[in-house]
Amino acid sequence: MIEELLPGTVVAVEIHGHEDPGPASLFPEEAELVARAVAKRRREFAAVRACARRAMDKLGVPPQPVLPGERGAPRWPSGLTGSMTHCDGYCAAALVRATDLASLGIDAEPDETLPEGVLEAVALPAEAERLRRLTADRPDLHWDRLLFSAKESVYKAWFPLTGKWLDFSEADIVITADPGERRRGSFRAALLVPGPWVGGRRLTHFDGRWTARDGLLATAVAVAHD
Repeated sequence: MIEELLPGTVVAVEIHGHEDPGPASLFPEEAELVARAVAKRRREFAAVRACARRAMDKLGVPPQPVLPGERGAPRWPSGLTGSMTHCDGYCAAALVRATDLASLGIDAEPDETLPEGVLEAVALPAEAERLRRLTADRPDLHWDRLLFSAKESVYKAWFPLTGKWLDFSEADIVITADPGERRRGSFRAALLVPGPWVGGRRLTHFDGRWTARDGLLATAVAVAHD
């Protein structure tokens, strides 16, 4: 699901359902971080790291702990960049060699309406108006949740490049469906603050892809070096 949204150089591994990798799947320093967490949190924490280590193996990198760094962003092995996501019944990790992509971000959400008050907190007025039009035309998809997911993917791609917070109001996202497709498409996030420098150019926007399937929404952003 996630892999189809990303370039071929990216390795993505996902788990559907509620597979429990068990405590043995965690490195001691990882297990310590969730030792006092509730069972659901520990299960999701372990499952998404199991995905990450399977992706490392596919890239020929020995399995290593994935510990949170600044603002909780995962710290990847040297030479790799990546992103992780999890929601109820699904988790995924995507990794790529840093020589192939400057950054990437992925997110998955249930295909459900956002909780009350969340859309008002994350959507710009122009985004909210576009969502109303999309919903009127295609009420079978929860566009508010898709916008939220897209903003999460944008932030996850942004932070490793800048080390700075990106507020929901600092990216204006336009979502479109692919021609002839009802549940797949793209989005563009226009940055409303100065973007990072990548490959000698300052980025003004991020481009991403989205899909809706099996009760889930997934989004991904891949940032090329040039």
